[in-house]
Amino acid sequence: MIKPLFAFLALALVFLTLPAFAAETMTGAPQPWQINMQEAGSPSAEHLHDFHNLLMIIITGITVFVMLLLLYVMLRFNKKANPEPKQFSHNVLIEVIWTVVPVIILIIIAVPSFKLLYFLDRTSEPEMTLKITGYQWYWGYEYPDNDGINFLSYMIPDDEIDTQAGQKRLLSTDNVVVLPVETDIQLLIGAADVLHAWAVPALGIKTDAVPGRWNETWVRINKPGIYYGQCSELCGKDHTYMPVEIHAVSKEDFQKWVESAKEEFSATDHFTDRKYAALAQ
Repeated sequence: MIKPLFAFLALALVFLTLPAFAAETMTGAPQPWQINMQEAGSPSAEHLHDFHNLLMIIITGITVFVMLLLLYVMLRFNKKANPEPKQFSHNVLIEVIWTVVPVIILIIIAVPSFKLLYFLDRTSEPEMTLKITGYQWYWGYEYPDNDGINFLSYMIPDDEIDTQAGQKRLLSTDNVVVLPVETDIQLLIGAADVLHAWAVPALGIKTDAVPGRWNETWVRINKPGIYYGQCSELCGKDHTYMPVEIHAVSKEDFQKWVESAKEEFSATDHFTDRKYAALAQ
């Protein structure tokens, strides 16, 4: 009975580990048959993965312990092996153990959890700010530190996807978000109509976009690449069609993009046009 159990656990470990190695060849995109999380592209994601791994150790330990305990009970106390069962209802030592041990486990989980929540909340000295606005059903972006560059970002329809250019169905957008690497970026996230949620798994971001308020978080992207995300709040019939596409570039390339984007995007004020003036103030 024990050998099949260990064989099952070893097989499960293989399936959980292989997708993680495969994901390292890509940046910020889900992979077919992927079970593990996407490769971390920011310190926030790295901390989240570390916390997830801690929880996996605890959960796996509890699961294996309970399974072995059940197997022991079935083999040791079945009718054939134990024809005359003892009659008792209390065991003080066991009752103390099953009360104290869960409390210790919760403390082990709570301490790093609170530290992680504090780390993810905000950065004290951001180097730039990106304002993100959720609409039905697309995103609006504004760079207040770069002459108010602002634009709307829509999903590219299926019949216009250019696979040769690396575009991905349901994830690529017409106007991409360009951000510099190795930069502490403050993210201000709001909405103009209903609840949305701006989520980029590889960067460890998932923040609600609420009408009438700004929710704040931050990101520091480790290396250049393309990072994808989606709206993670059920916001209406086209909820699945408002993706996020971020192109992380070097600081030098970001400044070049800013100069070109000033001419392309600064001429319009999409926030005012979309009756967003009250929240944009």
